[in-house]
Amino acid sequence: MKSLFTFWFVQLWNPKSRNSLFSLQVGFFSIAHLSESKMSVSGSAEGSQTSRRAFEFGRTHVVRPRGRHEATIVWLHGLGDRGSSWSQLLENLPLPNIKWICPTAPTRPVSLFGGFPSTAWFDAEDISEDAPDDVEGLDASAAHVANLLSTEPADIKLGVGGFSMGAATALYSATCHVFARYGNRNPYPVNLSSVVGLSGWLPCSRILRNQLKESNETSARAATLPILLCHGPGDEVVAYKHGEKSARILSSAGFQNLTFRTYDGLGHYTIPEEMEDVCRWLTARLRLGGS
Repeated sequence: MKSLFTFWFVQLWNPKSRNSLFSLQVGFFSIAHLSESKMSVSGSAEGSQTSRRAFEFGRTHVVRPRGRHEATIVWLHGLGDRGSSWSQLLENLPLPNIKWICPTAPTRPVSLFGGFPSTAWFDAEDISEDAPDDVEGLDASAAHVANLLSTEPADIKLGVGGFSMGAATALYSATCHVFARYGNRNPYPVNLSSVVGLSGWLPCSRILRNQLKESNETSARAATLPILLCHGPGDEVVAYKHGEKSARILSSAGFQNLTFRTYDGLGHYTIPEEMEDVCRWLTARLRLGGS
């Protein structure tokens, strides 16, 4: 597998000029400066006494809705990136009713980088749905997402999305919502209305199917949760086969409201066509602006 030190490019979209695009170059190898708006979360969700690690999250960037506030989505960046990178893209999307929250992952040693520290939502030895799972790190990041969403007004629809490792964390949050608990069995407090994953994969896939058989309530939550997954066959960082297999596992496990979209030639970045689809999907699924 090719190294994640490879640079990827995000195309920032100016909705007022469909042909006016400019590139933001973001290095996977960047180290986040965590000097502002830090938050510490125990390695076990909800501050369990069995926690072995504490994770210090970086700065959170918030994009306020330009219109009537109807939904809030936490958007999670990829490995080595920061929340600020995606806040610049999201604020230009034609979604005036969404508030975007873009946190920054903790800086931690990453096995994939030989233990070198980088911003990461969890530790990863490999990028695939069959790799060993850092459940403690996943729980801590899922709890951070839930904490960010838990203060939103009761009438606001809640969602989580992300790119690459952020997409993997978003999908893990989706499973926590469906099971109503984290991997450490502490209760998950948030009711999600949508999940979006770009160029990502599904962590903890090996235990998903057996757990979904536990109750009818769990199966019902899985069947009704809207999920959008997007991937490109040209992805040399998170191979397309991992995204495709993740979608297949979720569908076979009972996630019936799942959409998987392929973009010919797309590598490990996003493009206007993909973001346009995300906008249309969110508008329809969340019934934004009276849609």
